[in-house]
Amino acid sequence: MADTRIRLGVIGLGRAFALMLPTLTNDERLSLVAATDPRLEARAQFVRDFGGTAYDSVEALCADDSLEAVYVATPHQMHAEHVCTALRHGKHVLVEKPMAISMEECQAMVEAAEAAGTYLIVGHSHSFDAPVLQARRIIESGLTGAPRMVVAQNYTDFLYRPRRPEELDTAKGGGVIFSQGAHQVEIVRLLCGGMVRSVRAHTGAWDPARPTEGAYSALMEFEEGAFASATYSGYGYYDTDELQGWVGEMGHRKRREDYGMARRNLAHTQSGESEAARKASVTYGGALYQKNSHRRAEAHQHFGHIVVSCERADLRLTPFGVEVFGDAARMLQALPAPYVPRREVIDELWRALREGVRPLHDGRWSMATMEVCLAILASAKTRQEVEMRHQVPVSPICA
Repeated sequence: MADTRIRLGVIGLGRAFALMLPTLTNDERLSLVAATDPRLEARAQFVRDFGGTAYDSVEALCADDSLEAVYVATPHQMHAEHVCTALRHGKHVLVEKPMAISMEECQAMVEAAEAAGTYLIVGHSHSFDAPVLQARRIIESGLTGAPRMVVAQNYTDFLYRPRRPEELDTAKGGGVIFSQGAHQVEIVRLLCGGMVRSVRAHTGAWDPARPTEGAYSALMEFEEGAFASATYSGYGYYDTDELQGWVGEMGHRKRREDYGMARRNLAHTQSGESEAARKASVTYGGALYQKNSHRRAEAHQHFGHIVVSCERADLRLTPFGVEVFGDAARMLQALPAPYVPRREVIDELWRALREGVRPLHDGRWSMATMEVCLAILASAKTRQEVEMRHQVPVSPICA
């Protein structure tokens, strides 16, 4: 029998790759065959784990004719260059969010994919999460009527996890707007149909030792009349996982006694260089890296507290499914716990490459998400409403 697995190469073996590793190693539709990373130790770890080829440059990996697709998991500011290199070599591309850090880069990526006739999928973002897709299916069914208002809130310790210097520099794609806003904006756009008309926002940068945005609150108006508020704080105090039954973002149970751990760990770091070194030591291939390719999650991944108010019902997204609050009763449309986390990402990649189905999270969809993220920054700076020009509607969700 012919091997139909997608032969995948990886550009970047850092934190994003480590988070996707349980998906990449446990989904039977994939074969990890090559990788590149500037760190020799990461390349050596890849060869030990997968027996594949480790290249010392992006160009060399993309020139490998045995690869069908490439997963780009490099720092944000490198996405456009690496994606376009892979597309020029005729590879399909799965790239981590955010798609890029400017509209010009996003446009170049979209045009490169269209010129090459290959697929460009942007993810993982939490809009791939099964409860989000299930909520959209409920909306599309007509059961609840159209969405009219969404409230999305997430409070985490994002800003106090180990960071490289550029991760604290907004101009280089640092801060919560690019890293976390891309998740939240994408979820809200998917639930409300995609077409944001305008954005009004405020941002917060309250810690001089972490000189980038650590919080934002944005109001989005949609073309069909819905509106959404999206609030995020990465300052490590209140934790919205309290509203999710103490299930963390990755679908695992959390210990409430671990409160404040990120700040406590950071207090032992003496400089930006030592902080970056600490992050490198625990990521893939580092001296303190701990291999844990598959820890079964008790529930689905999520991105905080989200309620969708529709014409005839409210929907609350949970790690266990979608709660539907109707006229006279409430019910949980439960979802079974995932065996392979983030399998929905590979579902979309597989359908595109093997069935020719247009991806939901394609380049133009993701460019529209980045337009909103950039509008949050612009609106906060100018204290004005920002109108959108590059929005696209959501495609129907596959059953």
